[in-house]
Amino acid sequence: MPASHTVSAGAMPASSTRANSRVLTATALVAAIHVALLAVVMTLRHDPVQPVLESRVMTAQLLPPAPVATPVAIQSIAPPPPTPTPPVHTKPKVQPKPAPTPKPTPTPLPVAAAPSPTPVAAPDPTPPAPAAPVAPPAAAAPAVSRQTIEVSAPKNVSHLNCELVKPDYPPLSRRRGETGTATVRFVVGLTGKLEDIQLQQSSGFSRLDDAALAAVHATTCKPFLENGQPIRAAYTRPYNFSLSD
Repeated sequence: MPASHTVSAGAMPASSTRANSRVLTATALVAAIHVALLAVVMTLRHDPVQPVLESRVMTAQLLPPAPVATPVAIQSIAPPPPTPTPPVHTKPKVQPKPAPTPKPTPTPLPVAAAPSPTPVAAPDPTPPAPAAPVAPPAAAAPAVSRQTIEVSAPKNVSHLNCELVKPDYPPLSRRRGETGTATVRFVVGLTGKLEDIQLQQSSGFSRLDDAALAAVHATTCKPFLENGQPIRAAYTRPYNFSLSD
């Protein structure tokens, strides 16, 4: 009994020794890991990470210049009024007085010599020779006759061979009750053409007068004959405008 108790008591210290050695080994490993991590942390703190530089190629493309917008018409600004220039007072130029023109000295007339007492010669009794006859002037060439057309004054007549046109009564004058007599004088030429148409007496209304003149312009006539020859004839025609027509 005492021998067996001694063997078991000697075995206990060997197992505890192994366990302690394992604990120490694990502790040492953990401490070493912590020391390594602390060293890494200290290294990272003192040595900052260098940024990675990337090289990139950039291509620049030149664009055409943008079109310049048409400027809006600039409102013209009136120039400032010119500063009035003070008048320059100039002294008037003194014109030199013209030198007096010397008057010519009159030349004394020569004194006529006294007539000498020489006797006057007697007239020669021989008659003078007759003068040569003067040739008559040449007859002047006859002047070229120019045919002149004399326009005779028209003759006032009481009748003509005409187709008189009746004037149109203006509608506005009829509505307004305008009445009156317009007298028109005209001349029939040598060919029957009407000439010198004029209003001799007004009706009092311009519309009625214009209607009378228009009727005369539309009239046609034949030449007025006197002794078989056409002459210019003047005729006066009254045009009566009445609402009863």
